[in-house]
Amino acid sequence: MLADDDSEIYEAILLERKRQEEGLELIPSENYVSKNVLEAMGSILTNKYSEGLPGKRYYGGNKYIDVVEQLAIDRAKQLFGCEHANVQPLSGSPANLAALYAVLGIGDKFMGLELAHGGHLTHGAAVNFSGQMFKPVPYGVSQETEMFDYDEIRKIALREKPKLILSGLTAYPREIDFKAFSEIADEIEAYHMADIAHIAGLVVGGVHQSPIPYCDIVTTTTHKTLRGPRGAIIMSKTEDRYHDKYHQNSQKNLAQMIDFAVFPCFQGGPHNHTNAAKAVAFNEAMQPEFKDYAEQIVKNARALADSLMSHGFRLVTGGTDNHLILVDLRNKDVSGKEAETALDEVGITVNKNMVPFDPRKPWDPSGIRLGTPVLTTRGMKEDEMNYVGELINRAIKHRSDASAKEKVRHDVLELCRQFPFYD
Repeated sequence: MLADDDSEIYEAILLERKRQEEGLELIPSENYVSKNVLEAMGSILTNKYSEGLPGKRYYGGNKYIDVVEQLAIDRAKQLFGCEHANVQPLSGSPANLAALYAVLGIGDKFMGLELAHGGHLTHGAAVNFSGQMFKPVPYGVSQETEMFDYDEIRKIALREKPKLILSGLTAYPREIDFKAFSEIADEIEAYHMADIAHIAGLVVGGVHQSPIPYCDIVTTTTHKTLRGPRGAIIMSKTEDRYHDKYHQNSQKNLAQMIDFAVFPCFQGGPHNHTNAAKAVAFNEAMQPEFKDYAEQIVKNARALADSLMSHGFRLVTGGTDNHLILVDLRNKDVSGKEAETALDEVGITVNKNMVPFDPRKPWDPSGIRLGTPVLTTRGMKEDEMNYVGELINRAIKHRSDASAKEKVRHDVLELCRQFPFYD
């Protein structure tokens, strides 16, 4: 038993479980998976090496691994309504690396959302492979509305003529119009790729527009709002509509180009235990109650946003359409780093985050980012979100008062005890 053979790791696991059970997890990129997902992840499937794809492996002994991976593929295609799915990417960044590399050459130009305006590192940040292997052209949000200005994005695209336009978010609290992005991409004959890592669960739950009809390639992680294991998938059209323009010497279609980029280009053997857990999560997301769950995530986010605004917090864009909230703390005379620390001390977990046109630095920015997937998974609803907003306000307002913070910590613990998850 682990408790006997490696007590240090066992103790750390117990402490992390206690932290999750006794705290309010508000980081929008996190969620709590089901016991079935945990069981699949902890299975003996981790023992097998399986380079290749179902029915075409480098190693022998993959008869049952093929069954597992094919189930994951078929369920992903059914869940999202896509033509092709590769379930092997180990995480979101490797998925975006493979997807971009499949259609771009080194030094090719692509457009992505600027990191400080809600984009991801892999959308063209200078410190990331996407900003070093390729030539990123950033687009951002309007300074007046803090939302996408599709006319301005179109002007950039017409001027720069990128080979690919990437739509997606990591800290943008409004719905993305994938159709509008598609029309811009079509006008300049560019690929359209969407990164829906944050909103995949909302897409399959029917509360956010699906990118599938409007994109050549769609990537997503399988955790966050999708409530699966840490991992990713790449979905795509089968045919490459720009084959003659960009890939005259290639005999591969788009699906084959993506599969090749994943293996053998950037990865070796897939993590079979994680692919099994993905298949379990996809099956869970196809159940009728998942739609109710996705709807509640958004209801909770809007309720929490209203609560925070009632306490004088300024929200980027003035609210939210999805699962996340971006709070600009400059009117509260506290930095994002200070707020994150103060909230952590009372058992409320958020992450510091830059806001659009932020005058501060990334490691000590002006904002914090919140999300409602975990609290929704635990069964909390709008009334609890209103109370959570009050707790956040008290923790930040009285961050230098030890007695007041202790009272908030007590109230957080009492709320969490009403909504146990891993019984």
